[in-house]
Amino acid sequence: MTNNNNIHPEWCYSAVLYEMNIRQLTPEGTFRAAEAYLPNLQALGIDAIWLMPIYPIGKEGRKGSLGSYYSIQDYCGINPEFGTMEDFDHFVETAHSLGLKILLDWVANHTARDAKWLQSKPADWYERESDGSAKVPWDWTDTAKLNYANHDVWRGQIKAMRFWVEQHNIDGFRCDMAMLVPIEFWQEASSVLHSIKPDIFFLAEAEELNLFDRAFDASYAWEIHHLMCDIAGGARRVWDLRNTLYADRDKYPASAIRMMFTSNHDENSWSGSEFARFGAALEVMTALTFLWEASLPLIYTGQEVGYDHSFEFFDRDTLPSLVANEHTQLYRRFINLKHTQLALDSGERGGRIIEIENNAKDCIMTFVREKGDSRVVAILNLSPYTIHADFNTGIYAGSYYNALTGEQTTLPSHVEQDIAPWGYTILHK
Repeated sequence: MTNNNNIHPEWCYSAVLYEMNIRQLTPEGTFRAAEAYLPNLQALGIDAIWLMPIYPIGKEGRKGSLGSYYSIQDYCGINPEFGTMEDFDHFVETAHSLGLKILLDWVANHTARDAKWLQSKPADWYERESDGSAKVPWDWTDTAKLNYANHDVWRGQIKAMRFWVEQHNIDGFRCDMAMLVPIEFWQEASSVLHSIKPDIFFLAEAEELNLFDRAFDASYAWEIHHLMCDIAGGARRVWDLRNTLYADRDKYPASAIRMMFTSNHDENSWSGSEFARFGAALEVMTALTFLWEASLPLIYTGQEVGYDHSFEFFDRDTLPSLVANEHTQLYRRFINLKHTQLALDSGERGGRIIEIENNAKDCIMTFVREKGDSRVVAILNLSPYTIHADFNTGIYAGSYYNALTGEQTTLPSHVEQDIAPWGYTILHK
C-alpha cells in the first residue's frame, strides 16, 4: 500500500502534535527524563510527538557549546547528550504504551561536515566546490550538501530511514527543508516505507504543491502562519487570511493536511516567543490553529505551560517548570474540541469553512465547520479594535455548548454585540 493522496494514518485526522526539544525540556536533557513527562502529554491530549533530531552532532564548525540538532554526523546513531539507543527504545516503548506516536526529524538535504558518510562514501555523494571540499548549503557552515544527482544517496537515505522504522518502531518522519530535495526521492522513500509500515506518517517542512503527489501526508502552513503574525502586528488585515483560505482550496488536493502553529523551534529561537510575536492576539490565533480548515495543530516545547522565552538553539537553556497552569487548561480545552468534533478533522474528513456574512469582514471572521452531526461555530475578532458585530446566523441559530466554559447557550438568528479586541467565541453542537 502506498500513499496515494487519499490514504492517511487513521490517527492523524483528529490529531494534535507536540514538538519535543529534548535538550531544553528537562534539567537532565535526556530521553529518560523526557520519558517521565510522557504521561503529562497524554493527559494534555497529545497524539504524536515529533522529536527534534536525536542523532550525533558534528564537531567540525560546531555552533555554540552543543551544536545544531541539524548537523548530523550519523543517521543511525544516538546523540550521547540524550542517552543511549536503549534509552531511546525505552522512550518509544513507553510512548506507544500511552497511545502516543513518535515522529523522527529527518534531515535529508545535508549532513555534518565530519559526517560518517563524508569519510566512508565516494566523493560524489556530496556536491563539491572547485577545490574538492563539500559545499555548504546556504549559510549553514556546520553542514555539507548531499548530491541527489547520485541515486546511491537516495538508497543510503532510505536504508537509514528503514533502520528506524524496522528496528526501532517509529511512526513517521518530519522532513526538514523537504523542498530542497527532489520530490522523486520523497516519492520513492514514501513508497518503500509504506510497504513496510502502511500507516507511516510523512510531514514536510515546506508547502510546495507537489509534496502531496505520492509523498507527504501533511505540509507546513508557513504562509498562513506569517499572515497570522502580520495581522497580529497590524501589517495585514483579515481579508488576506480569507483570500488565502480560498486560494488554498484551489491549489491543494482536498486530502491535504496543513500543520498550523503559533510557534516551533525555528520561530521560537530566531523570531522570539509566541508572546513576543503575537502579543494580545496570541489566544485567538492559537484558537485559529485548531479551527482552520485542514489544520493539524502543533504545540512546541514550553507552550503547554505558557513559557514566554526564546530558547538558545545551540546550548542548554532549560525550561524552568512544567507545572500545569491556565495555559495547560486552555490547550486541553482546544485539544478536546479537536478530538470530539468530527467537523474539525484534518484533510477531506473535516468540514469546510462556511462563512457567515458579517458587517466587519476586514476585522472579524464568523464561520461554521460542519460534518455529520458535528457543528462548530467560530466568532473571531482578529483585530485590536472593539468591533460592533452585526450578522444573521440563519440555519445555524440554535442551542450550543461554549467550547471553553462547557455551558449551554443559544445562538440567536440575529447577533448584534460588541466583541473585545482579539475576543472570540467557539460554540459546538
